[in-house]
Amino acid sequence: MQKFNDYKYERPDLDAVRETISALTDAMHNARTPDEAVTVIERNAAFTKRLATLATLAEIRFTLNTEDSFYKAEKEFFDEASPVIDSLSLAYSKALLASPFRTQLAQTYGQQMFINAELSVKRMSPALVPFMQEENRLCSEYQALAASCKVEFNGEICNNYGLLKYMESPDRAVRKAAFEAWAGFFIENEAKLDEIYDKLVHLRHEMAKAMGYKTFTPLGYLNMGRTDYDAEDVARFRAQVVEYIVPACVELRRRQAKRIGVDKLHYYDESYSFTDGNAVPQGDRDFMVACAQKMYRALSTETGEFFDFMVNHALLELETKPNKAVGGYCTFIPEYDSPFIFSNFNGTSADVGVLTHEAGHAFEAFCASRHQKIPEYYFSTSEANEIHSMSMEFFTYPWMDLFFGTQTAKYKFSHMADALTFIPYGVCVDEFQHIVYENPNMTPAERTAVWKELEKKYLPDRSYDGNAFMEKGGFWMQKLHIFLDPFYYIDYTLASMGAFEFYGRMLENREEAWGDYYRLCCAGGSMPYLALLKLARLSNPFEPGSVARAIKPILKTLAETDDLALQN
Repeated sequence: MQKFNDYKYERPDLDAVRETISALTDAMHNARTPDEAVTVIERNAAFTKRLATLATLAEIRFTLNTEDSFYKAEKEFFDEASPVIDSLSLAYSKALLASPFRTQLAQTYGQQMFINAELSVKRMSPALVPFMQEENRLCSEYQALAASCKVEFNGEICNNYGLLKYMESPDRAVRKAAFEAWAGFFIENEAKLDEIYDKLVHLRHEMAKAMGYKTFTPLGYLNMGRTDYDAEDVARFRAQVVEYIVPACVELRRRQAKRIGVDKLHYYDESYSFTDGNAVPQGDRDFMVACAQKMYRALSTETGEFFDFMVNHALLELETKPNKAVGGYCTFIPEYDSPFIFSNFNGTSADVGVLTHEAGHAFEAFCASRHQKIPEYYFSTSEANEIHSMSMEFFTYPWMDLFFGTQTAKYKFSHMADALTFIPYGVCVDEFQHIVYENPNMTPAERTAVWKELEKKYLPDRSYDGNAFMEKGGFWMQKLHIFLDPFYYIDYTLASMGAFEFYGRMLENREEAWGDYYRLCCAGGSMPYLALLKLARLSNPFEPGSVARAIKPILKTLAETDDLALQN
């Protein structure tokens, strides 16, 4: 059986790629019947899968070791080549849109294929290629800088994730020291991070102008595949968060301060939930993977088949190692029909979160790739994708005792509280980006001041205990999405509404809720966001009152839980 390390990589020949795209474009133009057009689409799908496989293998192996000279060079190749390939593919998209057989093709593939092609035309131009290449270079520079964090703490060399676990220590002095060490990395690299982001903001603004847009915001929305809502809808959603979720989070933080026995909650206290320690998994990586395998086999036939596939093909790269990129992600290797999960385990409950959240993404890709006809439908847009991942965190609640034993009730309370308190931070990141891209000539200091003002709105009780860098608004620098994925972060908060709704529904009829979730996963990216919500019988989060309804079961469970009784 082939394992991930056996998956073969070779650098694609760019001239051959150019010739293939040109041939496919000509073939689409020259198709004389619907069947001929279908044959071209099938050829293009196979070609797309091949290219995506090679690009994904290069990306994964680079993130596994950012100092690997071979894959560093391959990553740099794709940073340069991907925009060129995107530009070349425009001609194929235009040929598809010009097909006289659109009606017949839509009956086979759905309308989304044409919506995606129209998006490509609106967001891409050969003129953007040098901008995109520079953007990729800057993003890689940021990733390498973030991965370079090596801080000696408590007798060990820690990266960012290694330090975060110490912010869950029962010893407040240790928590504060870990926070200061963690913040120290950003203080030390403030000028460089400001420089990279400033270049990215100006670069993206120039890209937007080249495409005829006044600012980057509309282009950013097109890049995210958003076709059925706009920035005004998102602003209305943020307003609902301020009205309904921010006050609930302030109350949760008040309860937490009382629970852990502090007069004022500081940032380094926020991850510390109980005086006898947070719930932690009761074993190492192999223990947790074994628990996850048992859990997914029990959850459903399909999830059991999926997770066995992940284990058998060694598609879980979970442990923290030197020079690994920061963060966690799920991706998909099309030619091998393989999802892949990357993480940095640090011994906290977040490790279990990886085995539910990222596994939710992986399960969707596993399902969609086996139900959808073309690879562009394997994933949806991110506000739908994050429903798959966040909902899986709740669907797996009945098996959390496998990981946490007697600490399970603590884990569930913390997980639910964290899921809610994340929302104001998530929308804060979003509004920050809207302001930044609407005002591209802001100085770095002005951007940092904007973050500080937004914290007052969305995180009114946030305290950094006198850390000057964080107090002036430096906290935004630690969020990689702000650098790498503009306008992505709101999607976590939109998707949370779907996950909260699924939680409420599973309390009433678990089988029905799971059926709708599975249907959503199998649909992949074959429909726009709002249509997918209808398919899964989920509410539109932009509609008035939707946020209050979505959080109702979460607030009820949290209110009914005696959190003081959960600790010894």
